[in-house]
Amino acid sequence: MILVTGGAGFIGANFVLDWLASNDESVVNVDKLTYAGNLENLASLQGDARHVFVQADIGDSAVISALLQQHQPRVVINFAAESHVDRSIHGPEDFIQTNVVGTFRLLEAVRAYWNELEHEAKSSFRFLHVSTDEVYGTLSPTEPAFTEDHNYEPNSPYSASKAASDHLVRAWHHTYGLPVLTTNCSNNYGPLHFPEKLIPLMIVNALAGKPLPIYGDGMQVRDWLYVRDHCSAIRRVLEAGKLGETYNVGGWNEKANIDIVKTVCALLDELRPRGDGLSYAEQITYVTDRPGHDRRYAIDARKLERELGWKPAETFETGIRKTVQWYLDNPQWVQNVQSGSYRDWLQKQYAAKAST
Repeated sequence: MILVTGGAGFIGANFVLDWLASNDESVVNVDKLTYAGNLENLASLQGDARHVFVQADIGDSAVISALLQQHQPRVVINFAAESHVDRSIHGPEDFIQTNVVGTFRLLEAVRAYWNELEHEAKSSFRFLHVSTDEVYGTLSPTEPAFTEDHNYEPNSPYSASKAASDHLVRAWHHTYGLPVLTTNCSNNYGPLHFPEKLIPLMIVNALAGKPLPIYGDGMQVRDWLYVRDHCSAIRRVLEAGKLGETYNVGGWNEKANIDIVKTVCALLDELRPRGDGLSYAEQITYVTDRPGHDRRYAIDARKLERELGWKPAETFETGIRKTVQWYLDNPQWVQNVQSGSYRDWLQKQYAAKAST
């Protein structure tokens, strides 16, 4: 039995689905079901006895402690996080509560549980914390990619809260001996991605005939990682990662945001052409950049390949085609996640920005 937090969100749900597709070990899935947590992501597991879903907050120590005692997991994987930079700028307190206070309370509940385990179970137990490359700050166009030894220099409330959570996990290992592993991933993309993030937002807006909003000049560079490659990396770190170590997970795909959007437009032109014969790229609009927008992230994932033999299976070209096709094939999922509150958020974040 393993316990996963945040397992109804984008990366967490993909991990749970991949985990149960590849082995029979059961999953206790804990998710608060905020705006980005979506039980529809897990619809294919309905009736599957290997999947136990519990709606709960990782900050609820009593509930987490009771679940640990009841199910006796050998692994806890922490995906639970507030994870959107723009939302953190408008409302940072939620990010502090979930990513900092929530991680602290989860660590304390796990530490108490781990301390009571018998010798063999205690020595084999693992706590894996899933984090982000944004904790490292920003890079110039010519600087080498982030390694695991790069200084933490977060520039947004989101990345600062994740950096704090990483430090807590490290401290609980060095102070209390808790057997932890940390992964810092680059930008994920793929199926089930909530459409406030760049790639799904562009797909959804393009198909709806809406503007495709690009911050600033669109030359912000990110390394893009297909979500199921990320899932396989986490499984490999669980299997063979060295306790207390951090592993960067990247896709070796540095792309500027504007190039990502143009690639999505070209795929949609091919797979779902506009009725007027024009390219979806005609819908691209430039909007005022967001505050503190990091210019470039890049992950050096050679440690993970060198020590654990992992590397991504997808190129960006194969992964982005699979992603666009998934959204075309699942219009009902897209419609269902576009609630009134989500539409209000998009209006607040993009429509009110002056075009440049």
